[in-house]
Amino acid sequence: MSQGPPPVRDDKQKSSMQAKSRMRQTFSLFDLSSLSISSVAPAFSISATAGVMVADSGMYSVLGILLIALPFLISAYTFRMLNRHFPHAGASYHWSRRVLGPRAARFQGWILLLAYFTSIPPILVPAAQYTLALVDPSGLQNTWLQFAVATFWMAFALVPLLRGARPTALVTQIFFVIELIFLGAFAFFGIRAMPHIHVALGSLSFHLGGLLLTMVVASTIMDGWEIDSYASEESTNPHRDPGVGGIIGAIFALLIYLLFIPLVLLQTPRKLLVNSADPLVLWAHSMRAFMPPHASLWILIPVLASTAGSLWLTAYILIRGLFAMGRDGMIARWFGRLNRRGVPAVATWVIFAAAWAVMTLQLFVSSLGVFFNIVLSTAGFFLIFEFMLDNLTASIFLWRRHDTNDLHQRAQTRHAHRLMLVVSAFTTVYLLALLGCFLVVGAQTISPWVDVLLGLLIVAGILFARRKKAPTQSAVDIPFSGSAQSGEANVEA
Repeated sequence: MSQGPPPVRDDKQKSSMQAKSRMRQTFSLFDLSSLSISSVAPAFSISATAGVMVADSGMYSVLGILLIALPFLISAYTFRMLNRHFPHAGASYHWSRRVLGPRAARFQGWILLLAYFTSIPPILVPAAQYTLALVDPSGLQNTWLQFAVATFWMAFALVPLLRGARPTALVTQIFFVIELIFLGAFAFFGIRAMPHIHVALGSLSFHLGGLLLTMVVASTIMDGWEIDSYASEESTNPHRDPGVGGIIGAIFALLIYLLFIPLVLLQTPRKLLVNSADPLVLWAHSMRAFMPPHASLWILIPVLASTAGSLWLTAYILIRGLFAMGRDGMIARWFGRLNRRGVPAVATWVIFAAAWAVMTLQLFVSSLGVFFNIVLSTAGFFLIFEFMLDNLTASIFLWRRHDTNDLHQRAQTRHAHRLMLVVSAFTTVYLLALLGCFLVVGAQTISPWVDVLLGLLIVAGILFARRKKAPTQSAVDIPFSGSAQSGEANVEA
């Protein structure tokens, strides 16, 4: 007996649901590049980590940055290849779902949430401290004032995020230009002073454990450029531009570090830099004879602009990840809802409310503050873990092979994919080894509870992945022109 044609109404309802869940395509390559560079937050990253890296490995801090930059730069090209096949707001979570299946994607999503959520609260308090150091240094000892200023920055970050992609890009670009102008001026004065200063090399003793810790710390300053992967669904050219912006961001950030870290190390007494919370301020003060008046105050402007941009752009990545997981039904579906501006407002409010709660406990409850400091110190571990899983996903995807219908391009594509397979597999092993080293060294230098905490969080992720049967298909497949289906696309790596 004939069952008749498929119900047209169901198809129309499904099409309507997908249209409501698609994000607006608005980002150009310039937007993606500026987002990637700003999300790395070079000035803030140097201020937040240079003192710790110097304490861990001294003059070998530059070596530590280079050693962690290698797998991150390779990952930038890996992400470009994955973006060309699977442009999606979920980025690494979605790649895992398409290549490894829903349960692996759920675990990947868990690692994504840990990596970026643990990166937000450590930005809030420094944002308040840099603001007070610039406008009212006497308020630095006032916890309530720090709380108020940090809350202000959270409210400020919410405005562009809730207004949409275009306002977010515009505000980011304004802050990025401010950061770049001031950093360029200070780099000029620092370089000009080089022939006239005594080089402060300090101790040249080498400690492998310190170098490994420096690499983990440096991972938190070499990430952020991958924001263009999470913005790929909002790109006007989703199969061309996402990934390119990330490569630009990663290279640009590395060049800034290779310029400023040696300047700070060579021109500032090491005993002052060790564990300093304001290494750029110390550098400007040490070089006051070669700098404009009040340089140690002016340098806070690019640091603050960088910190503010890093706050809402780190949140942007987390928001898109939560949105994609909610849209797929991996978590509560209301995370996957868009408001009339095309913004995942629920995910935005939930993330900032949780970050505000953690910041409040850090500032006002000393016992919980210690606990959260240990948790937040694992941000580098989970960032490396996420990049390791991304490269593993890419390796498996390339190993399974995808073909092209164009016989002329087949050999060239196969060669490019074979090369990508080798470098992504190398990066997977490299980052996995670094994670193992962190487990050994971290417990000795950060806290004996670090390994226990990491183990519990990873087990929680495994349980989350197995919690219930996950959907086998995305609730929304974004039908971009040339979209890859089942990993097959006529696109070169």
